Amino acid sequence: MSQPPAPSTLSPLQHPAFRLLLVTSLAANTGNAIQVVGAAWLMASLDGRAAMVGLVQTAVALPMMLLAIVAGAVADVYDRRAVMRLALAGTAGVSGALALLTLLGLTTPWLLVGLTFAVGLGFAFYSPAAQATLPRVVPRHELAGAATLNILGFNVARTAGPALGGLMVAAGGPVASFAGNALACAVGLLVIGLWRPQEPAPAHQRPPRAIARALAEGLRCVRDSGPLRTTVTRAAAFMLAGTAAWALMPLVARDLVGGGARQFGYLLGAMGLGAVVGALASAQVRKRLSSEHIIRWAGVVYGLACLVVAARPGFAASFVALTIGGAAWVQALAGFNVAGQLWAPPGLVGRVTATVSTAIYAGMSIGAWAWGHVAEAFGIGACIAASGAAMVAMAGLGLLLPLPRHEDAPAH
Repeated sequence: MSQPPAPSTLSPLQHPAFRLLLVTSLAANTGNAIQVVGAAWLMASLDGRAAMVGLVQTAVALPMMLLAIVAGAVADVYDRRAVMRLALAGTAGVSGALALLTLLGLTTPWLLVGLTFAVGLGFAFYSPAAQATLPRVVPRHELAGAATLNILGFNVARTAGPALGGLMVAAGGPVASFAGNALACAVGLLVIGLWRPQEPAPAHQRPPRAIARALAEGLRCVRDSGPLRTTVTRAAAFMLAGTAAWALMPLVARDLVGGGARQFGYLLGAMGLGAVVGALASAQVRKRLSSEHIIRWAGVVYGLACLVVAARPGFAASFVALTIGGAAWVQALAGFNVAGQLWAPPGLVGRVTATVSTAIYAGMSIGAWAWGHVAEAFGIGACIAASGAAMVAMAGLGLLLPLPRHEDAPAH
């Protein structure tokens, strides 16, 4: 039997359903990035303490930490298109309400945190459903490329969204960014409405099972799989150590670079730009390095980039450093997500990938809260330097818990 041709990173784009899914996610993630810029900058204006600014990122990530596994079970039990559409509709409504309240001057710091959490709830249900759809729209031998392109789209959003959000905040205030997210979610709803699945849902999805039973089954799968346990642990540790720069970028822009909302958007965009470049190169990187070596070097490079920024070298040098750091960051995220996809049994893909997402966002939400308090006590420069040093040291974790090789994953 002839083997399928070796896929490239871009080969999944030949499938129309994957293209529609990618465009939907691009719209949703761009809007979310714009929203985060507005929320973080508004918090810096309402309450400039580092702990409160970091709490915005915690509010964004906490729903994924708390509910991603539930959302993964929902994605495995119910129609995934319906789940994605409901999630985007809810996010659009909350963002629109936040825009109105801010326009009227009624938004307080804790109301901002609460509504940002509500926006995160929408993405907590959208993301597992979108990821679990990948195996239905591309062949298995193109799954790694599809997962990488999915992350690439996320990081395109991380590039364009923050830069656009910074410009929108500079021109129209945070209200403009909140309205922009509502509009982006509406575009996502329109695009996903164009997708008509060519095949019925797998039999295991009909009829819907009890969510509690589905949750238990997914958690047992991760518990009983050594490769999945390792992936979850390494993902949480990576994010916990490295999330300071993402969470506290408004203060990096203000205190380390001496800029405003526009510079804040550009610096976030620099990390996203690097991530786009890194995602495009990921197929070549995977050919040359094992998954463990990719994660190990990604942490070292990203950590060194943070140390450069902490030294206050100025805007241009910080932009370059964060671009390089973003390229390393995406290699790690791609590795964690691909491991979840490849090691999950077909009927449990939504729950397993959601568990990996839970680990990622747990590290992000706890890390954002913790690093905010570190910055409050010791200053933003010391905080970013400590995060960078932790990332470099994280390479040693691979000696104790090496990631599984993607090539060793079972063929289901």
